[in-house]
Amino acid sequence: GPHSISIVQSNYGLKKGQVVTCNFANSGGSAGKGTTVDILNPKAGSKPTTFIQTSQVEGCTGVATTLGDEICTAGYTSKHVDCFDHTGALVTSHGKPFNKPFDVADAHCKQGPSCLYASEMIFGSDAGNGGIVDFSVNNYGNPNPTEVATGFAVNGKSGWSTLGPSGLSYDATKLGTLYITDGVDNTVVAFTNASNLLAKDEITVLKGGKTFKCKFHGKGDPCGKLIYAGSPLNAPVAMTLLPNGNLIVANSQGGNTLVEIDVSTGKVLATKVVDKSKTQGVFGLQAIGTKDSNTALYYTDTNDNSLHELEQ
Repeated sequence: GPHSISIVQSNYGLKKGQVVTCNFANSGGSAGKGTTVDILNPKAGSKPTTFIQTSQVEGCTGVATTLGDEICTAGYTSKHVDCFDHTGALVTSHGKPFNKPFDVADAHCKQGPSCLYASEMIFGSDAGNGGIVDFSVNNYGNPNPTEVATGFAVNGKSGWSTLGPSGLSYDATKLGTLYITDGVDNTVVAFTNASNLLAKDEITVLKGGKTFKCKFHGKGDPCGKLIYAGSPLNAPVAMTLLPNGNLIVANSQGGNTLVEIDVSTGKVLATKVVDKSKTQGVFGLQAIGTKDSNTALYYTDTNDNSLHELEQ
């Protein structure tokens, strides 16, 4: 039951480029009972090796790697967001304000002098209360989890049918933009200046998921923006940012269809069915590469319990 994908960012105990995923289900197929995080090498036929197995990550629905090779997880069942070092030792564990953590993403500054004292943040979404929480994992910023956004719709269901804010994707090149997909309202939204999200409930998503109330209105203050809403999105859960700035969103219902969206124009550019089964299977997406010619796309498929790669 693989549910999320992240890529190792440095060679510190782990190897840069390795693929990390975690399991929402256990070996018996019981949803919400998975307790393992696995690592694969980026080549065909790679066998997953268990990085950790612990109840701390039970019902794992999200995984993210940091610049220091920490692996952070969203445990939907354990109700924890935890970070482990490259040896698998627990570094930090956060419960409240998380209720049913659904996804996590790493957000760090690009290389340069302005990044010298910048914080590296973990953003987490919640399918229980519809919130977005962040906390710092380096020596700068706030290490205490703070709910910085609220109001996303949740459907209150369990297992594979759970929907809420997910698909967290961070773009450091665009004023620190955090992209979020909403599986209940079938929307993709952006939080601009997301690296400045520090106070409780700075952004409120209003009913319908298309409009926002923002606490501060100065230049550089975070706020919400609708990128796309409606068909062909159908209960999306997974999402990733391509090197060219476009988004790929995966529907979890109505067919396992990938949808490419231009974030500048809000237009759908392409769709692709990657699993013809009517049973939802794609719950993890991650793009790699630096330009269109070397872009590749990883996706998990719970219908065959495999990690796949799409190449040009």
